[in-house]
Amino acid sequence: MLFSQSNDGNFVVVLDAGHGGKDPGRPTKFEKEKNVALNIVLGIGKALEKEDNVKVIYTRKTDVFVDLHERGAIANRADADLFVSIHCNAHDTQASGSETWVLGTKRGATNFNVAKAENEVILLEDNYEKHYEGYDPNSPESIIGLMLMNEDYLDQSILLASYIQNDFEKTLKRKNRGVKQEGFIVLHQTYMPSVLIETGFLTNKSEGRYLSTKKGQSELANSIKGAIMKYRNNLNETFNQKLTINLESSNNIDGTNSELYSDITFKVQIAASSKKLEPKPYNFKKLSEISRKQVGKIYKYYYGETSDYTKIKNMKEEAYRKGYRTSFIVAYKDGKEIPLSTALKTSSN
Repeated sequence: MLFSQSNDGNFVVVLDAGHGGKDPGRPTKFEKEKNVALNIVLGIGKALEKEDNVKVIYTRKTDVFVDLHERGAIANRADADLFVSIHCNAHDTQASGSETWVLGTKRGATNFNVAKAENEVILLEDNYEKHYEGYDPNSPESIIGLMLMNEDYLDQSILLASYIQNDFEKTLKRKNRGVKQEGFIVLHQTYMPSVLIETGFLTNKSEGRYLSTKKGQSELANSIKGAIMKYRNNLNETFNQKLTINLESSNNIDGTNSELYSDITFKVQIAASSKKLEPKPYNFKKLSEISRKQVGKIYKYYYGETSDYTKIKNMKEEAYRKGYRTSFIVAYKDGKEIPLSTALKTSSN
């Protein structure tokens, strides 16, 4: 099995128990949201720690308040493979069911209200204007801005979210409210696949009681742990399949497998960070052909530069072998980034 080279071969999962300390979370007649979230997180962590080559990091293990920007920073400093944030839902009706959120562009009025409620916690933070650059949790425009700034890991996040929701439904017989997309600050702060799980509605009489029991919390924790392990195993299986195909194609030395797009430049994005690193092999696990681009306060790092789509796919697998397991291909035309799907619709030579 393959794991992140940058973490001593471990698959690193950061578990985030929502709310805490002076922030109790959603109002409820049952257990406080902050306590439910923490108990579930501790259960997930305990189960994951029994697995080989899995390292668990917690944003909190006790009833303390942690700023949203610090939760993401903990994951980024750990160079984590996954960020999983646990919450409970609330509504003024008897709404029920679980839903898992990713940072994305599909949105609506209901989605905005959920994100707004979770994001308003920043108002409890000291100097929040400094950390969030004037972000207004009451503004739809602010949330749209968050979504457009970081969709690099959307596909992987959706995959994990789907596993979580499917297991809730099939194993626990929970109502499946689906995988949804919106602008959550805590997800925006991270540079890896990330999800926010609304495990159920504390305001629902039956579900609130279930979420407040040790049995309910344990069942949810084990279900989420199982989905995380399925996600990890899927990454390894997919990589091994692609590696076999690429090794076979690399034996073709006459170049007939080349896919040349004369007006397109392909690169592999291997990292995004607030740190400015020299694009040298010693900073990127001996990978050469590294380039750097600044986007706002973030630096994006790329491996390779070619018009041959076959070559860039092989370079992506090389980056994966080096430990960049969430790397992906980007495309440029006339110096501007365009969707990869658009680039591949153009005619290759």
